[in-house]
Amino acid sequence: MRFRFCGDLDCPDWVLAEINILSKITSVKAKLLGVQVLKNMLGDAMDYEKVHKLTSDAKFETGDIKASIAALSFILSSAAKYDVDADTLSNELQQLGLPKEHTTSLCKSYSDAQGKLQEIFRNTSLRVSGLESVQWRVDYVLSSSQLQEVNEPSVQLKLDIKDGSNEETKPVAFTLTSEKFRVLLHELKQAQTVLENLEL
Repeated sequence: MRFRFCGDLDCPDWVLAEINILSKITSVKAKLLGVQVLKNMLGDAMDYEKVHKLTSDAKFETGDIKASIAALSFILSSAAKYDVDADTLSNELQQLGLPKEHTTSLCKSYSDAQGKLQEIFRNTSLRVSGLESVQWRVDYVLSSSQLQEVNEPSVQLKLDIKDGSNEETKPVAFTLTSEKFRVLLHELKQAQTVLENLEL
């Protein structure tokens, strides 16, 4: 069976298993759990103590809690991604075995947050990492522990890469032989030429 919130594909088996686990808590607690997941997806911190209290009556183990959060994240983010309205999502979740009371309360929270979720996804999707800075150094290696005589230059590169999704900068360091460095330089020059031609 195909579901719109799964991009008109079958629902993953692991989500089906978690829907069964989610039906063990009350509809009110399912809604509150959904609210915590939505808060997290919208950029706020999830209150794990509250989540633990919500699931304690159903005697959820840590694995069950994590799996339930993952399933709700998948369901809500996929529904927003494929622009599924709350009524359709509610019907599809009922077809998968989630009780009507659960789907109604969960989809009400989803409906309230759908626009914000889509806006966040638009702003964070398809973001390419950017190069912030490059530091380099050339060492001339005379010998090593494995070879008595090397007599070859080696290039130490450190790139500071800015993540496109969260604006964090991470350093990436590596060593190249002179031959590999020449290949890298050649490839970069070709890429630069292609970019310049695209801009014309």
